[in-house]
Amino acid sequence: MSLRRIERCLRLVCILVCVAVCLMVPKVTMASEYHGRVTFGGLPVPGATIMATQGSQKIVAVSDQQGSYSFADLADGTWKIQVEMRCFSTIEQTVTIAPNVPAGSWELKLLSLDQIMAEAKAVKAETKPVLSASSDPAPGKGEAAKPNDSSAVEKKAPEEPAVQPSDGLLINGSVNNAATSQFSLAPAFGNNRSGKKGLYTGGLAMVLGNSTLDARPFSLSGQNTPKAAYSRVTFLATLGGPVHIPHLLPRGPNFSVTYQWTRNGDATTLPGLVPTAAERNGDLPTGGVTPVTQAQALLKLYPLPNVSGNSLYNYQVPVITDTHQDALQLRLDKTIGNKNQFYGGLAFQNLRSSGSNLFGFVDTTDTLGLNTNINWGHRFSHQIFLTTGYRFSRSRTQVAPYFANRSNISGAAGITGNNQDPTNWGPPTLIFSSGISSLSDGQSSFDRSETNSVSASVLWNHGHHNVTLGGDFRRQEFNYLSQQNPRGIFTFTGIATGTSDFADFLKGIPDTSSIAFGNADKYLRQSVYDAYLTDDWRLRPELTINAGIRWEYGAPITELRGRLVNLDIAKGFSAVAPVLGSSPTGALTGQRYPASLLRPDRLGIEPRVALSWRPIPGSSVVVRAGYGVYDDTSVYQRTALQMAQQSPLSKSLSVQNSAACPQTLASGFNPCSSTTPNTFAVDPNFRVGYAQVWQLAVQSDLPGALQITATYLGIKGTRGVQEFLPNTYPNGAVNPCPLCPAGFVFRTSNGNSTRESGIIQLRRRLRSGFTASLQYTYSKSIDDDSVLGGQGPVATTTNTGTSPGTGSGSATQSAPTAVTAQNWLDLRAERGLSTFDQRNLMNATIQYTSGVGLGGGALLGGWRGKLLRRWTVTGQITAASGLPETPVYLAAVTGTGVTGSIRPSLTGAPLYSAPAGLHLNPAAYKAPVAGEWGDAGRNSITGPGQFVFNGQLQRSFRLKDRYNLDLRVDSTNLLNHVVFTNWNTTLNPGSNPALNSPLFGLPVAANAMRSLQTTMRLRF
Repeated sequence: MSLRRIERCLRLVCILVCVAVCLMVPKVTMASEYHGRVTFGGLPVPGATIMATQGSQKIVAVSDQQGSYSFADLADGTWKIQVEMRCFSTIEQTVTIAPNVPAGSWELKLLSLDQIMAEAKAVKAETKPVLSASSDPAPGKGEAAKPNDSSAVEKKAPEEPAVQPSDGLLINGSVNNAATSQFSLAPAFGNNRSGKKGLYTGGLAMVLGNSTLDARPFSLSGQNTPKAAYSRVTFLATLGGPVHIPHLLPRGPNFSVTYQWTRNGDATTLPGLVPTAAERNGDLPTGGVTPVTQAQALLKLYPLPNVSGNSLYNYQVPVITDTHQDALQLRLDKTIGNKNQFYGGLAFQNLRSSGSNLFGFVDTTDTLGLNTNINWGHRFSHQIFLTTGYRFSRSRTQVAPYFANRSNISGAAGITGNNQDPTNWGPPTLIFSSGISSLSDGQSSFDRSETNSVSASVLWNHGHHNVTLGGDFRRQEFNYLSQQNPRGIFTFTGIATGTSDFADFLKGIPDTSSIAFGNADKYLRQSVYDAYLTDDWRLRPELTINAGIRWEYGAPITELRGRLVNLDIAKGFSAVAPVLGSSPTGALTGQRYPASLLRPDRLGIEPRVALSWRPIPGSSVVVRAGYGVYDDTSVYQRTALQMAQQSPLSKSLSVQNSAACPQTLASGFNPCSSTTPNTFAVDPNFRVGYAQVWQLAVQSDLPGALQITATYLGIKGTRGVQEFLPNTYPNGAVNPCPLCPAGFVFRTSNGNSTRESGIIQLRRRLRSGFTASLQYTYSKSIDDDSVLGGQGPVATTTNTGTSPGTGSGSATQSAPTAVTAQNWLDLRAERGLSTFDQRNLMNATIQYTSGVGLGGGALLGGWRGKLLRRWTVTGQITAASGLPETPVYLAAVTGTGVTGSIRPSLTGAPLYSAPAGLHLNPAAYKAPVAGEWGDAGRNSITGPGQFVFNGQLQRSFRLKDRYNLDLRVDSTNLLNHVVFTNWNTTLNPGSNPALNSPLFGLPVAANAMRSLQTTMRLRF
């Protein structure tokens, strides 16, 4: 079949689709609208004058930056459309206006040089003084017309004003953009302000919010907590214009400077489950227990319950997070001659914040950042442009935990084996499988990073081709002064006493323990390269193809002094031995590794192609399609951090308590002969993951200023991150290889993922002050990866999120955390819904501006007009189904100190038929059968649905010719609707987990309630 026949078939299909869509959409009874687009060589032409004439009626429109124009109300019938633009031939055409008239498409033709010069001379010869509208004499004023004066007769029936095509280009500040133009702006920058002061613009803004106007945080316990007082204040100042220093820099560059000062406070209510006074003394329902000294010392950090009644949370406290920010931005640009342009900028930011957790531990964070760039653009000819640039950025982050340099909690409690450096003072982390709030605090750190990058690109315009060739080089430095887990983690599951996790704690017998400290200072280095070639090909007026190829290579990260550790692994994980970056030769395999201990992956070739096609000339139907490959070169940083915190460079272990390897609160960080001293290893042949993305979209205009777009989006991820525990087996089974090494997480790149989504968007163009959009997305995402997206995973050996109130109070999803596979011999069983799989998502935006159009009161005057016109009201609605969650059976994997990777088994009971007060049914799960893994799927629980309605009200007030005041009021969660973030899905180990997991099925936290914020900005 020939290409011409294929094109005809595709056009026929598109025509049939458009007819079907129009038949499904009800007719709208209103004045007909006619719109179109003006182009030259396939590119949009802004500022063209489009005049519609019918008899004595003339209506004028001007094309916008996209070359589009619109006549909102044209009477049905025949109209003459005339398109004018200086230096182009005038186009005239008769159009029949009807409700379904197709959009106009006008291709301009450039005049010859002789014609342009002749036109310019004619305009110069006919130039006459022109008075602005404000200078015309008002009726009854000035000189009266004589009875026989013919000019008086002409004034009674004035002719239509002559519309000059070039006036459309005067909107953005050309030489004619003054009050003499009917399209002129108010006197402003680039316009007709008097003196040099008119060359400068600026503004002052203030953003205010406080607890008085905000709603009370939602209480999960059902008991109201007094609302803490706080405020949010932001000041903003901007100034821009030319740098003018007489006799020194009379024609300096243009500058723009912005300063922002922020002092914000936010309140959150944290719930928790804490031990009662009787439980602290050992009076438990299962019998009396005598607490050990270490347990008694740590219990002093727990507050007593303050919530009574039937709530499963017995403690609640309001906490405040304070944020102080100072930010400065400066931009300069200077054009030299007609071929060179220099521009650059500087950005500085200082962010200081403090936040408290459930226990009242206040940690502080201080961040300092600097970012500068300088660029040079050079035009070799009308077809070739060169752009080069250099960028430098540096940041510093310092975290100071509450107990750092203040109180040695572990040492005073008699806990040994963890780090006793004053900067790392504090309690160890305690995790309880029953839902008792985890005792924790932040980790001390002082991290610095620096990036130097250079870039260059060349743009070549040749005929219908716009070819871009370029490349970048980036050198990154990551300097860390921190420990991964210096105080250690204890997990209690009730296995030791056989009664409860809290009884194990009182006796000082943890089920697992882990720690990692040493080699605090780490100096990581990485180089990143890329090169690309793209061609934006205007093949035909109705068809554009953008094709290109990109090569990207991120070298594996090295440590400045070779202080990285990986495991040299024998075949089948039968034996392991550490290998260092300073001596990268494997003791078992004899292989020679690079200094990064990871072999580079330089085959990052990414082809990309896209097209935009209008299959029916003159129609509004547009088809867009694309395909591309995208690499994720950011996966190395977190891997290198794990490799820098391994034995023999540091003390790192994750062990399970047993008769052969006893652990206690007093001495709980003892290495075991059956467990490797290393907790992490990575495949030396690790490959960079990539995603293939393809998309198809069809867009068409509908009656009533509507536009509909249907989109299909597909994503296929390959070489995803996977993590598993080699040589592990189900609880209750016989160890198949007693001499094989175990206890470490192994990371590889064999994961896969898919995502399919369909999107329908209906948009109403701005008309009579009203515009709106409605978008619905139906999607499904499946993967068997440990983590998707972001900066790569962090190998996590414990589940620290078993109960609410353990952190700063934020329960929203943050950076993704890697999930360890349950069965290392069956990684396909990990295939399930992705953590971000949101089956249904709807977004709606509605905006109305008063005083637009005749029906909206455009002609309303007097005090009513001043009061009611030019107000803009905006509403944004987001409604979505819940995100997937995984049921966790919090027992240790036999032979390791890892918890959180085992899932329970299904009982057959309905999951969502929950008892009163719960959202999930604990009876739907049971303990895995001895010798088998749990059969509950990963991400098999649907989290709470999401809904938010935000509103905005704004208006601009003209104070004087040079001053404008903008007022805006924003409301988040305007309806004060309670939305939970996620469910508690952790089950306590035991023969009947449903009886020992009181918090299973309860919400972990709620999103913020209604808040109001007022913004005022003075522009001059």
